[in-house]
Amino acid sequence: MPTTMQNYALTWTDTTGKNRASSVAYDKGSANSRKAELEEGGNTDVKVVPIRPGELPQP
Repeated sequence: MPTTMQNYALTWTDTTGKNRASSVAYDKGSANSRKAELEEGGNTDVKVVPIRPGELPQP
């Protein structure tokens, strides 16, 4: 049975109110760590979203 890897990206609103999206894919643990860093930096509405390989979210 093949192993399926799930990738994650992040979306958030920066401190100036602009919508942003990550330009890299993360594994679940790394995405959660990055989410915490973004929230500590004052960013809001930070979300970890599942993505398919080769796909990135729109801000």
